[in-house]
Amino acid sequence: MPLDYLDAGRIRELLPMPACVDAMAEAMVAASTGQVATPPRIIMPLIDRSGYFGVMPGSSAAPRVYGAKIISLHPANPGRGLPAIQGFVALFDHETGTPTALLDGAEITGLRTAAASGLATRLLARPDARTVGLFGTGVQASTHLEAMRAVRPVESVKVWGRSPEKVRAFAERESERHGLPVEPASAEEVAAADLICTVTGSPAPVLRGEWVKPGAHVNLVGAHSPTTREADTALIVRSRVYVDSFESTMNEGGDLLLPIQEGAIGEDHIVGEIGRLVLGEIPGRGAADEVTLYNSLGVVAQDLVAAYHVLRRSRGEITA
Repeated sequence: MPLDYLDAGRIRELLPMPACVDAMAEAMVAASTGQVATPPRIIMPLIDRSGYFGVMPGSSAAPRVYGAKIISLHPANPGRGLPAIQGFVALFDHETGTPTALLDGAEITGLRTAAASGLATRLLARPDARTVGLFGTGVQASTHLEAMRAVRPVESVKVWGRSPEKVRAFAERESERHGLPVEPASAEEVAAADLICTVTGSPAPVLRGEWVKPGAHVNLVGAHSPTTREADTALIVRSRVYVDSFESTMNEGGDLLLPIQEGAIGEDHIVGEIGRLVLGEIPGRGAADEVTLYNSLGVVAQDLVAAYHVLRRSRGEITA
């Protein structure tokens, strides 16, 4: 069978957000039950330190597929009008080792990251959640709004970012796209929403616990190192906390590692992995006024399963 190439447009066509949220339930169960082997990822600086090259391999037993996400990271690219992260997901046939597909890596990443937050929101947020607060104005802000709309009947959105021009442009674009009010707001106003998503990549907190109202659900997505975080310690302490991977969190999750290092919480403050919640092995929201929180770092199981679903849909093996 020839090698398939699926670009960003085709991926979006084949795997709409609601279907990707369902696929992430499959991925997170596989990750939490040892059905996916994920050796340490390789992030290699280029010889002149102008960028990075990353390889994130994985092998899944359910679904039976293996491959890797292969990406470049060039921080100067946005100034050139190019994405900072580019690359692809490569899939191989589990039985023969035959390469089967290359899929646009940026699109898979943007889609599956937001869909995983959508899954956590579907499992943890109050059923009557209606308002969304977004910290950030990039691709992930856009896909996260789509994910929140896929799991809750969103009526209004507030957005904050460091650039007023980007905030205004995002609000206008997304208002038109979704047919609902998306408004620029202060950080404190954004934090008053029922559903809060932080997708900034900020090294220091942009979200404070004192701003978050009882009963909210929070998705922390942008920080990916032991020394960076988007939320302050006060929010972590008052929240019921879930993660995508406990191992990744203990290695890279500054939003939780820093409060642990401060002595504000212990590792047992983390209720567990989302995959275990899907299986019903750990408890979910305990009360209507609880603040629930999902800390996303991303696991290659999400890339493999999302890409596999796109490939199967492209071949007519999945039609729903």
